[in-house]
Amino acid sequence: MSVTPLRQGTLAFAAVCLSALMLGLEISSVPPILSTIERVMGASFRQLQWVMASYTIAMTTILMAVGTLADRYGRKRMFTIGIVAFGITSLVCGLTGSAAVLIVARFFQGMSAAMMLICQIAILSTQFRDGRERGNAFAWWGIVFGAGLGFGPIIGGAILAWSSWEWVFLVHGVLAVITYCLTRAGVQESRDPQAGKLDLAGIATLSLAVFCLVLFVTQGPVLGFTSLPALGIIALSFASFVGFIIAEKTSRRPMIDFSAFKSRNFSGALLGSMGMNFSFWPFIIYLPIYFHVGLGYDSVHTGLALLAYTLPTLFVPLAAERLSRRYQSGIVIPLGLSIIGLGFVLMKIGSLSTQPGSLILPGCVLAGIGLGLTNTTVTNTITASVSAERVGMASGADTSARMISLAFNIALMGCLLVEGIIAHLRKTLNVAESDGLRLFAEKIAAGDVTNAALFSHAAATGDGINAALVSGFGNVMTYGAISVFLLAASSYLVFSAEPGRRQCKGYL
Repeated sequence: MSVTPLRQGTLAFAAVCLSALMLGLEISSVPPILSTIERVMGASFRQLQWVMASYTIAMTTILMAVGTLADRYGRKRMFTIGIVAFGITSLVCGLTGSAAVLIVARFFQGMSAAMMLICQIAILSTQFRDGRERGNAFAWWGIVFGAGLGFGPIIGGAILAWSSWEWVFLVHGVLAVITYCLTRAGVQESRDPQAGKLDLAGIATLSLAVFCLVLFVTQGPVLGFTSLPALGIIALSFASFVGFIIAEKTSRRPMIDFSAFKSRNFSGALLGSMGMNFSFWPFIIYLPIYFHVGLGYDSVHTGLALLAYTLPTLFVPLAAERLSRRYQSGIVIPLGLSIIGLGFVLMKIGSLSTQPGSLILPGCVLAGIGLGLTNTTVTNTITASVSAERVGMASGADTSARMISLAFNIALMGCLLVEGIIAHLRKTLNVAESDGLRLFAEKIAAGDVTNAALFSHAAATGDGINAALVSGFGNVMTYGAISVFLLAASSYLVFSAEPGRRQCKGYL
C-alpha cells in the first residue's frame, strides 16, 4: 500500500522528533545518575568526566564525516544506521559493570548520536522546503528536543529511585526500534550529487586536536600545566588544529567549506552555537551535584529542580521562531546568549546567599529561557545560509562547533570546580596541597561526601564540605557568565557587520 506525501511527511517528522527526544533524554538523564555510577563502579571524578566527554568527543570525531557521507550516500541511509547503532550501544551502556567499558560504549554511542543529529537537521531542511513550514518544523523539533532535555532529569531521578540506573540507557533500545520503523516508512532519501570523497586527513587532525585539548585540561592538574608532558599534549593539539586547517584548505571537498564563513549569518550563528556550550550545556553535567550536595536535595527533588533549568527549552522555541520573523536573528541569538549569562549571574549571587535556593532556581529558569531563544534559531540560521545541497556540511559545522566547545568546557568546568574546592579547603584548614587533598576534593566534586576518612582533618566534613563545594561552584558560575557574555557580544558584532543588515531578517 502506497503512502501519501502528507502521511509520509508526518511519519518522517515523527521519526526525526523521536530520535531528537532520545538525544535530549540521553544528555539530561545521565547527569543525575553519575554519583550512583561513581559509587557502584568505583569510578573516579576524572572517569565521570570522561563518561560525558567521551560522548561529545566521539560526536566531534565523525560529525563532519557523517555530513559528507550523508551528502554522498544518502541522509536516510545514514540516519537509519545511526538509529540502529544508538540502540545497540545504549544496551551496552546499560549492561556493563565497568567504568572503562562504559566510557568506551559512550564513545560509540556518541558516534551514533552524531549520525542521528546531523541527519535530523538535513532531513528537516530537505523534506520541508517552504520557509514557514521549515521554520515550524524546526521549532517543533526544538520543542521535542527540549522535552527530552526538560524531563530527562526527573526521568533519570525517577528511574534511579524506582528501578536502577541501567534503565536510563536501556530504555533507548525500545525507542530505537520504534524510530527505525518510522524512518523506513516516512523519510525520503536525499543526497548531494556533487559530494566528493571522505576527508580522512581532516577527520584525523580534528579528532586528535580535540582529544588532546580535553586531555590537557583533565590531566593538567595532575601532571602540572607547565610540565613537559602537559606542554607536549597541548602543543600536539595546536599542531593538529593547524594541520586540520591546512587539510581543509587543500582538500577538493573539505568537511568544512571555509567560504561559508564569508556569510555573517553563518559566522554569527556559529558563535551563538558555541556560546551555549561555554555555559548552559556543560553546566548541566555538574548542576545535579550542586542540588544534591550543596542544597541537600534527594534524587527525586534534584530531578525536579533540574526542570527549572531545562523545562523552559520546551516552551520557548516557538516564541523564538516568531521573534526571528519579526526581528533579526542577529538580534535574537545574542539576546538569548545574554539571558543565559544573566541566569548565571543570578545563580552566582544565589550561591553567596544564606538562602541559595531562592535565587538559584530563578537563575536556572532564566538560563533555560535564553537557551530556548538561541538553540533552534542558531540551527535554522546556519542551515538557511547555505544551499540545500550543502546542508550536511553546514549542520556538521554547527554541531562540530557545539561538541568541540562542549567537550572542552565539560573538562574546564570540572577543573575549575575541583580547584575551587581545593582553594577553599586549603584556606579553611590551613594545609598545603597534596595528592590526598586533591583526591578528597575530587570526591566532593563527584558528589561523594560520605567517605570523609580519605582526608584526616575532621573539619573537612559536614558544613565545611558543603561550603567548599559551593565555593567551587561559584568559580564555575562566574566562568559561565563571563564566557557567554563575551560570545554574545562577538556574535552581535559579527551579525551587525553584515552588509545590508536586513538580510538577517528571520531565517532568510
